Amino acid sequence: MNQTLSHLRKMPIGIQSFEKLRREGFVYVDKTELVYRLASTPTPYFLSRPRRFGKSLLLSTLEAYFLGKRELFEGLAVERLETEWATHAVLHLDLNAGQYQTVEELDKMLEYRLGEWEREYGVSIPGPTRSIRFLEVIKAAHARTGRGVVVLIDEYDKPLLNSFDNPELQEQYRSILTAFYSVLKTADPWLRFIFITGVTKFAQMGIFSNLNQLSDISLDLDYATLCGLTLSEIEANFAPEIDRLVAYHGGTRKEMIEELTRRYDGYHFSSGDVPNVFNPFSLLSVMEKRLFQNYWFATGTPTFLARMLQQTDFDLQELDGIEVTASSLTDDRADVKNPVPMIYQSGYLTIKGYDKRFQTYTLGFPNEEVKYGFLNFVAPFYSAIPGSETDFYIGKFVQELEKGDVNAFMTRLRAFFADFPYELNAKTERHYQVVFYLVFKLMGQFTDAEVRSARGRADAVVKTSLYIYVFEFKLDGSAEEALAQIDDRGYLIPYSADSRKTVKVGVEFNAEERNIGKWTC
Repeated sequence: MNQTLSHLRKMPIGIQSFEKLRREGFVYVDKTELVYRLASTPTPYFLSRPRRFGKSLLLSTLEAYFLGKRELFEGLAVERLETEWATHAVLHLDLNAGQYQTVEELDKMLEYRLGEWEREYGVSIPGPTRSIRFLEVIKAAHARTGRGVVVLIDEYDKPLLNSFDNPELQEQYRSILTAFYSVLKTADPWLRFIFITGVTKFAQMGIFSNLNQLSDISLDLDYATLCGLTLSEIEANFAPEIDRLVAYHGGTRKEMIEELTRRYDGYHFSSGDVPNVFNPFSLLSVMEKRLFQNYWFATGTPTFLARMLQQTDFDLQELDGIEVTASSLTDDRADVKNPVPMIYQSGYLTIKGYDKRFQTYTLGFPNEEVKYGFLNFVAPFYSAIPGSETDFYIGKFVQELEKGDVNAFMTRLRAFFADFPYELNAKTERHYQVVFYLVFKLMGQFTDAEVRSARGRADAVVKTSLYIYVFEFKLDGSAEEALAQIDDRGYLIPYSADSRKTVKVGVEFNAEERNIGKWTC
């Protein structure tokens, strides 16, 4: 279907105001039945989701609901469910706007919000501390309306995430926020509803230790699709945009759905059998722009995660497919020594499997956008190649193997080990293996490339239209020994019926040069 600009529907990319979305005619996928289910209970809730997954829009929707703005919900599921539309006072604290480089920035944010609430609800004599002031605001808001107060806190952990590599600053933030959030337990008699969102769950925060009735629904079956878009929702709500993508890129509608799924789907937020969800920011962006790009990944680089991986000497090869305990995803303390829960909660890993017997999760990259975006980003932390040149090198690697030029490929690979910073020991072995892993994984964007780890299989295999390359690397051995191992262990046997030419490549790692030494094929 061809659509002129005058007929294009408005995609709510970055729209965090439910009222603006509804009044200005943006496309909206109806989540209000789940909103009503949440709002119908007095339970305080916590929800962890990655950035740009619709948490702010969800809180804005709850705010409009509790303010009784019935007209905004016309035609939505909640319209037939709600009968009273009572108006409550809503205290909405959004910490997403600040960068929080200093304590003063957090102080100003809290002072600004408290001052606004005090003026709105007529608190003429502020209390001596922020905690008391917050409590007095809640009491005054309750008195004004005669109904329980609604407290919505968006991105409660933003200051903590932004100071993750500064323990002293983080401890100051933790102290300030714990005192502020802890008021919510004392204020329970005057409260109707609490909903708190964030990226991760800082177990040390008073918000969790003091609010022991806080219900964490981050892995709840009933709310697994509360943020994000399921395939059925996309097919039901974005048919014109899918047709527009097909018209631009060609192919069939089925092929287009498969492409969208491969790139942007795959997030799973429960141990149970619930639908995966697409990254909403990337999905909406491609619907509007028609180009397949790494939209979500490009909006923020996980620098602190890369630093965590380096500081812990974490084996990057284990990341995709790692097993973790159930408790580590829900109760784990944010800890630089254990980066996996933070990587999961930040959206770079998702649940791929669950073992009910042992209560363990298998994690993996959710989709190609995240997989290749993350590997591209961390590659410069492990090699001598600047981040801006990684894509260039990977493209050249593929082209050289497509041409059958093994020598050019291996010469370029040597550049990734230039100025290798470590002595040749166990850590170095891990490091050089990670570099190989990154190169071959990133080549998978453009050709069929695998990094093998199982016994009895080659270290890496790359398939192009004309060739099948089988690589074996030796840290303590020669290139000739590596080549012989390919023959002795039958690494070529799986490809014997393939019409493409098979190429064996044996590679040694030179201990003195701390780089790739000889290779033979």
